[in-house]
Amino acid sequence: MQLTRRSVLRSSAALATVSALARPFVAKADAKTATVWWIQGFAQEEDIAFKKLVADYEKASGNTIDYTISPYAPMREKTISAVTSGLVPDLFQNSPVEMSAIWAWNDKLVDVSDIVETQKAEYTDSALLSANSYNSVTKRRSYYLVPYQTASLPNHIWRPLVEKAGYKMEEIPKTWDAYYDFFKDVQKKLRAQGMRNVYGLGFQLTTQGNDPNNFFNYFLLAYGGGNMVSQDGKLHLDDPQVKEAVIKALEYPTTAYKDGFVPSSAINWNDADDNNAFHAKQIVMDLDGTISTEVAIIKEKQDYDDIVVQGLPLDNAGKPVPAQVTHFGGMIPKGAANITVAKDFLKYLIQPSVTNDYLKIGLGRSLPAVQSVVKGDPWWQADPHRKAYVEQGLLGPTVPDFFVFNPAWAEVRNQHVFGAAWADIIKDGMTPQAAAEKAFKWVDAIFQRYPIETT
Repeated sequence: MQLTRRSVLRSSAALATVSALARPFVAKADAKTATVWWIQGFAQEEDIAFKKLVADYEKASGNTIDYTISPYAPMREKTISAVTSGLVPDLFQNSPVEMSAIWAWNDKLVDVSDIVETQKAEYTDSALLSANSYNSVTKRRSYYLVPYQTASLPNHIWRPLVEKAGYKMEEIPKTWDAYYDFFKDVQKKLRAQGMRNVYGLGFQLTTQGNDPNNFFNYFLLAYGGGNMVSQDGKLHLDDPQVKEAVIKALEYPTTAYKDGFVPSSAINWNDADDNNAFHAKQIVMDLDGTISTEVAIIKEKQDYDDIVVQGLPLDNAGKPVPAQVTHFGGMIPKGAANITVAKDFLKYLIQPSVTNDYLKIGLGRSLPAVQSVVKGDPWWQADPHRKAYVEQGLLGPTVPDFFVFNPAWAEVRNQHVFGAAWADIIKDGMTPQAAAEKAFKWVDAIFQRYPIETT
């Protein structure tokens, strides 16, 4: 389905959540039009939020936003085709998130430092790092993305299943391996009660979509592999700590799978399948991005209330594990005809009060890229799901994804290097050590094509 700006703005209860913050002033000039491509929201409320954003901007500025809303997959194909052909809109989003790094590398984007500068003091460090990419033509970094929202992976748990197994939520261990081992015991207890189709863990051990890449990175960081790619864009496969972390990130999930604690279908899941398995109560817990799992059933109050969202456990040594976050934002492609209006619209969007209204109407499935928004509005802490998500993905320690430092990692993601390593272990019986060595050679070959130099 494709929606245009002529679509009727349907009313929604979500509009009642709009805050009473004063609307920002936008100077009116000669009316102009910008063509904007926007991705269809996960929930209907997110599309309503965007349409209201456009209407408010047009009223404040006198400009016109001629927009098209398309689903994720068609929009990705559309934007890639546009950038390749040069027939581009004035503004689109980084979909998938790593495209900002890829297109910045290839000198396909307009520098948007002047836009980022307007809220630079507000942005988190992770947001600024995510917006800053390396251009292989200019041989320097600059801002090519204007982030307005961020996302991380919290844990989603069915409290009634934990309690049915004879446990209390307070009994869940606090450190990494022990935390996930706990749900193996929950499965055993539930199976003993005749629940033969329930699994303790919803690990996405597939080579499809974004979920397995994000999932691998979280285990990598938990085991101490955060230096896999440093901020200078260098790869550190020779670091013993990184090597050990990769092996553990391959070993723990695949062992859980082979031992029967993960659904056998997980090796073929796409990004929606773990959510479906969770909603069907086939899995007790899931480590998955955003609170889309909860938002999808927000009108089913009993089930919604029965889910507990938790942040990341500590690492095995008892230290905090930073949440690796991705940032979604606007990009202006080179060749855009109306750069001035596109920039003005983005400047409007990233004002904290505007961003707050936009994300709240969208039910808070994604977080703002600035902390002041959630600190200044109690709505973000009023719901226990949002509260846990905010504390992990915005107020707690965060780091950006590795592709921010070198777009080679975007290719590592797209080729599902470490998902393939899981398959080598599960399907072909390869040891985690051998699978890691195979993956290292693959990753190293990719990085050879992305040398980071400076002038």
